[in-house]
Amino acid sequence: MRAASLKSILLGGLLGLISAYTFQFGWYLSCVLPLVLAVVYLSIYHTQGIFLALALFTPLSINIEEYTEQFGLFLPTEPLLFGLMLLLLANQLKTGLGKVDYKHPFVITLLLYLAWLCITSITSSHPVVSLKAILSKLWFIVPCFFFVPILLTDWRAIRRFFWLFTLGTVLVILYTVVHHAGFAFGEKESHWVMSPFYKDHTIYGAAVALVLPFPLVLYFSQRQSPLNTAVLMVFFLIILTGLYFSYTRAAWLSVLGALGVLLIVYFRIPFRWVMFVAAIGLFGFIKYGEKIQMELSRNKVEHTTEAFDERLKSAANVTTDASNLERINRWACAIEMFKERPFFGFGLGTYAFEYAPFQEPENQTIISTNFGDMGNAHSEYLSALSETGILGLLFLLSFIGTGFYYLIRLILDSREVNKSVFVFSCGMLFSLSTYFIHAFLNNFLDTDKAAVPVFTMFALTFVLQKFLLAQPKGGI
Repeated sequence: MRAASLKSILLGGLLGLISAYTFQFGWYLSCVLPLVLAVVYLSIYHTQGIFLALALFTPLSINIEEYTEQFGLFLPTEPLLFGLMLLLLANQLKTGLGKVDYKHPFVITLLLYLAWLCITSITSSHPVVSLKAILSKLWFIVPCFFFVPILLTDWRAIRRFFWLFTLGTVLVILYTVVHHAGFAFGEKESHWVMSPFYKDHTIYGAAVALVLPFPLVLYFSQRQSPLNTAVLMVFFLIILTGLYFSYTRAAWLSVLGALGVLLIVYFRIPFRWVMFVAAIGLFGFIKYGEKIQMELSRNKVEHTTEAFDERLKSAANVTTDASNLERINRWACAIEMFKERPFFGFGLGTYAFEYAPFQEPENQTIISTNFGDMGNAHSEYLSALSETGILGLLFLLSFIGTGFYYLIRLILDSREVNKSVFVFSCGMLFSLSTYFIHAFLNNFLDTDKAAVPVFTMFALTFVLQKFLLAQPKGGI
């Protein structure tokens, strides 16, 4: 027996004895100590395993804010991410920073964004809130972006990450669909049947859309056994079912938009053509703006409908749909907040504390609140604009744009060279596109549900690029 295995068995036995001893004497809280020690041990000696476990735990994590009503913390993921951040930073300081290319444009854009967040936290209207928000963002970014090129260094680990994340999401979908079926798949119930794993159907729909291509990526990137093929096809059907019954219009539209992005890249449609079509669309919108507005005003379809086509139509109802009107109210508040503090913004994480005074009476809806305690800006981009100013938004867009640029380059370079890299790159492009299209209407990067897969996939572009350079011929 290997020495490492013997040590693990002895440690496990010791922790088991401690648990039994403390439980016998009624010291129930102290039973947590052995679990903490076990996690610390695994984090130090099996760091990759802990990170892969995060792939499974992220869809299944629970926010204790719903039970404590004091502070938000996703368990078990955020404590694990925080611990990994400290551990990996200490290890990097000890061994040097040579494994991370800090001169890479993609890394530079992220560092500039993080540096600006720190600056705006000093000028924040709520410095403590902003500092907490930055710390939370760091424990998402550091393990998932800076250390993925160190932890997920081979195909086996990468595939395990996608398998486990897909499995975790499928388990949540099964729970949600079964729970929802008990209410005859009603639209009202769709807003909360995914609790306690997701706060509401919007983030649930975004997460399901993000995972949609994963089973196909795993299937097409490598020859699968008949059992794995069957499992992946079942997973894909379950994810489609979950997406449909999420009743999340933004998620449905993001999938259609992501498909369009992938087709443009796959068929190598020149960027100038895309811009030409966009320019024509913008010109038509400006020229026929009044007619378009009149048509939109006739749309009375509410988001409470369960029919797929009518629910999509309700996305354009800006006359009577309270959900759409409230989103416009939040956007207007974000823009007014930006006008008041255009350079530094109000500080990361402060929107919910500041937007109430910026509400105009004509924009308020039946679900508006004068206390401003109903959440965020409902846009990743307008949230950044109001909280971190114009530079904060530009740094964020630079990071996202740079990530997509290198991912698209990876697709084009690997198409005729490496099947596995090509398939994974296409899948990640589709997945990330669903999120950042959805981000026009909602913002979830302050949660583990979105941050972990998004930053991990961005980091995997470095790993796949190394695979492409190291193995220029054939699939894997």
